[in-house]
Amino acid sequence: MGVLGFGGFFFRAKDPDALRTWYREHLNIGAGCGDGQGETNEWFWNIRGGPVVFEPFKADSDYFAPEKAFMLNFRVDDLEGLLEQLNASGIAITTREEWDSPETGRFARIHDPEGNPIELWEPPASA
Repeated sequence: MGVLGFGGFFFRAKDPDALRTWYREHLNIGAGCGDGQGETNEWFWNIRGGPVVFEPFKADSDYFAPEKAFMLNFRVDDLEGLLEQLNASGIAITTREEWDSPETGRFARIHDPEGNPIELWEPPASA
């Protein structure tokens, strides 16, 4: 017996409706969103299965902003295409060559309108 998968992520927001709309508009995340391969409805975002990292970090880690308790990480299948869309929408993007490697894939970082850090990850083709 054990956990079967990731079932949801719940967090507080100053403006939940606006944040929900931002995630849906820019990242195709939230209720009713999906990749067309499964059913969605007013409550569910249907995601594609794949690798997930669940890892607590030390409180003084510099991997993401120290004043934030979490950083979201989303798997993507076309990082360049998504970054072009985000850039066209005026969303600031950070990339660093040292984040990328053939073994782990490619990464970029953005923030949602409330300052929550988001890492976008394109896994290597073999993942």
